[in-house]
Amino acid sequence: MYQDIKVVALDADDTLWVNEPLFHEAQYRFGEIVSEWIAVEDVMDEHYRTEVQNIPVFGYGIKGFTLSLIETALRVSDRKVSAEQIVQIIQIGRDLIHHPVELIDGVQETLDSLSESYRLILATKGDLLDQERKLERSGLSSYFHHVEVMSDKSESSYRKLLKHLDIAAEQFLMIGNSVRSDIDPVLRVGGYAIHVPFEVEWMHERVEDFDESHSNFRRVQKLSEVCEFLDC
Repeated sequence: MYQDIKVVALDADDTLWVNEPLFHEAQYRFGEIVSEWIAVEDVMDEHYRTEVQNIPVFGYGIKGFTLSLIETALRVSDRKVSAEQIVQIIQIGRDLIHHPVELIDGVQETLDSLSESYRLILATKGDLLDQERKLERSGLSSYFHHVEVMSDKSESSYRKLLKHLDIAAEQFLMIGNSVRSDIDPVLRVGGYAIHVPFEVEWMHERVEDFDESHSNFRRVQKLSEVCEFLDC
């Protein structure tokens, strides 16, 4: 079924390198800062509520995440959070930005194999500067012919990408950890998709009613297993 594939696109966060566990750790640190106003077990839900409301304004990425932490702190404390505590929250964001990139097991070996037969692109969403930094630190940039940082991974975004790459949908394969962002919209535009689940999933990426019977869809448990279906 993959004989016509010319371009293989890969997601970045939690597909190539570890990402979501770092944000969970950041939320835990944030919870300690605001613990006098809110129970630790409620922190993630409160921050998520703020973050989702802010995505249309700030987009995805560390800076939007951090601004939403500050806004959440102001709300749950009834604006009693101190300047020093705000500084501590900002430091959480700085630490995320400067955190070393940890590749997921088998990523480099799989990219070595895939790059021999396919044109590889990185198709991710988030803040452009954040993603450029992580890609550079990952040591993987040489594998990719093109890097696409999307404000959101919608059907229209993928159609624009296909037009930019000058290929038909049936020549395009997307590999990623998010059904909502990497899989479902690609299948809807006529492309192929392979889901590689990650151990931790952001609530915003969860999909409850995805039809796994789609003929263009496959799921594997780790990235190296894509070579069971591809020429690598």
